[in-house]
Amino acid sequence: MIPASVPTDVFVALARTRPLPAATAALRAAIHARRMLLLKALLVRVERQGSALSAAAHRDFEDDWALLERAERADGAAVRDVLDYPTVGAWLTEALAARPGTAFEAHLPHLRGVAVAAAVRSGRAPTGRLAAPSGRLALPGLGVLRSPSGWARASGGSGGAGPPRLTAAAGPDAVDPRPRRTRPEAGAPGPQEDATGWSALRKLPGGDTVLDDLDPYRVPSRGIGGAAAPAADSARTEYRTWAARWRQARALLAATDPGRVGETDALVRSVVPLATGRGAGIPSGATLRAAPGAVLTQMPADAPDLAETLVHETHHSKLAALGEAVALCRPGGGALHRVAWRPDPRPVPSVLQGAYAHLALLDLWARAERAAAVPEEWRRRAAERFARYREQVGAALAVLGESDELTCAGRSFVRVMHGHHESLGVAARNST
Repeated sequence: MIPASVPTDVFVALARTRPLPAATAALRAAIHARRMLLLKALLVRVERQGSALSAAAHRDFEDDWALLERAERADGAAVRDVLDYPTVGAWLTEALAARPGTAFEAHLPHLRGVAVAAAVRSGRAPTGRLAAPSGRLALPGLGVLRSPSGWARASGGSGGAGPPRLTAAAGPDAVDPRPRRTRPEAGAPGPQEDATGWSALRKLPGGDTVLDDLDPYRVPSRGIGGAAAPAADSARTEYRTWAARWRQARALLAATDPGRVGETDALVRSVVPLATGRGAGIPSGATLRAAPGAVLTQMPADAPDLAETLVHETHHSKLAALGEAVALCRPGGGALHRVAWRPDPRPVPSVLQGAYAHLALLDLWARAERAAAVPEEWRRRAAERFARYREQVGAALAVLGESDELTCAGRSFVRVMHGHHESLGVAARNST
């Protein structure tokens, strides 16, 4: 049964892992709806904690919230874009999961950077002196200002001459120097931090996706995977290599399946470099449920590796976003199942996530094998991987088909996935 809340064509396209502009729009709407629920939950929690928060924390939160509201009145679309940035979801999730008291309060100053980013994007940037908690003011999607004094100065914009600018400032009791100023927006390759303390996120070529090696919430404090892989050191990020791989990966996707490029551009807001390393539990790529639209990955070995990672992780984001609008699995299931791509047994929701992402890769590889415009080496590699994973995905879909932990919508979703898996197999047999 296809849920009435999702148009049939959108539901089927998502289950088949195929790009569809209407499906992309529906997923972005689901991400925003979830983000607004989390933001409201944060406001409610602050109000309920009341005296448990310090007076300064409560006052700063109210000031930052007011700035966010002013920005929203000026340009709602720009503010929505900031709020939907992946790390804002990660921040809200961590803040709401924190214990009451100092642990919760420690997350609240980040609202300052969210509000300033929203104000900058809306054309209503603040002016004057701003507190930069812990010596850092992180603007999601834009960059980070480092100020050892704990203070920043905003100037320009909002009726002032020229674009808005942020600089590190002296403390309130010191004489404020007049350093060279910088504009807070995603920048091009170059030195990451200038004389003002500002470090801009850098866009990857061909779209608006940024290489996010700065945001403090880009990777959980516990790290990623069994080996707790941390974020890569931003001072050592090889931007030119990332940009070259990204450009080549987009070209491969465009030559193989043009719709994938549009879907990637629309859904992947950031690529987050992970520290490199070898060993069990160190992932080559990951997606956080709290931060759909961010692809966390080690430096890819080559362009096909990045293209495959983008498709794989984008489908984790797609399923996570769909799950916010439609329940596919029933809560509380405890059965664990073996899948070929993981050494540990997985619960049904994880089996569905893995099968879905790998089905998308099968679709990509089937097309790559037949695409004359891609390098012969990748066509051979795609054919080998298609043959290797086809049976593995089929086995996972069989597990899902027999599970009683899927909802009615979940069973419909898996049936469409199974049908697409079968059609890919038929196409492969007919091409040999």
